[in-house]
Amino acid sequence: MKKSQKSKVKSQKFKKIKIGVLMGGMSTEREISLKSGRAVYNALIQKGYDAVAIDVGRDIYSRIITERIDVAFIALHGKYGEDGAVQGLLEMAGIPYTGSDVLSSAVCANKVLAKKLFMLNNIPTPGFKAVGEGDIIDYSVFEGLGLPVIVKPNSQGSTIGVSVVKSKKDIKKAIRKALKYDDTALVEKFVDGREMTVGILDGRALPVVEIKPKCGIYDFKAKYTKGMTEYIVPAGITGVLKKKLVDIALKAFNTLGCRDVARVDIVLDKKNRPYVLEVNTIPGMTELSLLPKAALCAGIGFPDLVEKILLRAAGDKMKTISGGENGI
Repeated sequence: MKKSQKSKVKSQKFKKIKIGVLMGGMSTEREISLKSGRAVYNALIQKGYDAVAIDVGRDIYSRIITERIDVAFIALHGKYGEDGAVQGLLEMAGIPYTGSDVLSSAVCANKVLAKKLFMLNNIPTPGFKAVGEGDIIDYSVFEGLGLPVIVKPNSQGSTIGVSVVKSKKDIKKAIRKALKYDDTALVEKFVDGREMTVGILDGRALPVVEIKPKCGIYDFKAKYTKGMTEYIVPAGITGVLKKKLVDIALKAFNTLGCRDVARVDIVLDKKNRPYVLEVNTIPGMTELSLLPKAALCAGIGFPDLVEKILLRAAGDKMKTISGGENGI
């Protein structure tokens, strides 16, 4: 069969699959999710897939049924998107979806629970304490941690509600701020060092990315404002240190039961000792996002990255329809 004929057959097979790109949602990360979703949607269209963009609201179940989608590409960040909620709904509807399953998504979204599992499995992570809405907020939260600490909502992303506390007098304000977004605040020892992230695709680590925010901390502004952060990929580290980071990232990924794709955030202290901060099961897919930068360094362009994630989600069903990964 001539190359042009193969391309035509391939295109016809693509049209048999309807992909629903779930984006937007109801979390505080809605705007970022819309950017991720639009980028994913455009990549799928470019690849020849029959894709539909679905802005997720409380009518999500009726939307996915009405649209008659075969596979869901989840581009939702934050609550109801990364915490296992939409994954559970898709399981009940019998629709394959991208990323980790219900349990793993829920565990990774719960920072306190994830860190407890890290500790049980000898994965280095900064010391921490959990503070609930009904707890007395006083200086005892520093016991064993010292200053500075970083205070975060337990199940929030994009550094929303995060504060770095350098003085005892600021702790109550920081915890109250975090509790506006969650019923539990994570008070974590602040590790001053180099920020690294390891993307994982199909069980393999992508090149390590070093994150160098110009404002000192990788906050919301640094993440989503062009020019506010320098990204070095591959990171300028030794081969020995790279292997250590990759091994720790894969161990964290497997310990929390992740699948298909994720991003593991790690900080290196002044002695180059790594500490895992968290595992993101639905990494950002915007032009400034870390996973696409790492994939590109590995020779995987954005449309191909999207397609690889999609094919992992649908498994044998997708491979049968599309002709398999080798036929793409």
